Amino acid sequence: MIPWMKLSPFGPMVEKAHFEKVKSFIDLSVKQGANIVAGGKIHSEMGSGWYIEPTIFDNVTPEMSLFQNEVFGPLLAVSTFATEEEAIALANNTHYGLAASFYSQNVHRVMKVARQINAGTVSVNGFSEGNITTPFGGFKQSGFGGKDNGLEAFEQYTQTKVIWMINH
Repeated sequence: MIPWMKLSPFGPMVEKAHFEKVKSFIDLSVKQGANIVAGGKIHSEMGSGWYIEPTIFDNVTPEMSLFQNEVFGPLLAVSTFATEEEAIALANNTHYGLAASFYSQNVHRVMKVARQINAGTVSVNGFSEGNITTPFGGFKQSGFGGKDNGLEAFEQYTQTKVIWMINH
């Protein structure tokens, strides 16, 4: 067994083009000044060769491509902040808003911060998209403009028509 596999159950990228996209984010992030804290290796000896270790970056700033884009790969960007307000501003400083996660035991802070983050799903003390009864979809340029799951999903499968007839 390869040692890194103990850390991660991740499989290969879905296709070579996506593998190349995620790999380019790793290369660009390092070039832009982010530090790889863990992972970052390509495992070409495994099957398709499209295996990328889960990778954690620190020193990620809002100007960096990794901060500003949805990667959909095993990359985690770590940014720091000094205040709650700065954290909210950082979370909202992107063209995307699919999901956000944060940790707090203070229920008042949880509700205040969650309401102010512009994302379709805000998870607290873990990561989750909810379940089949909760709508899932992003804000801003994330997603397709609709919602999957929940009653809200019916809207994308419904075309409403009104026929208004007046009898005289």
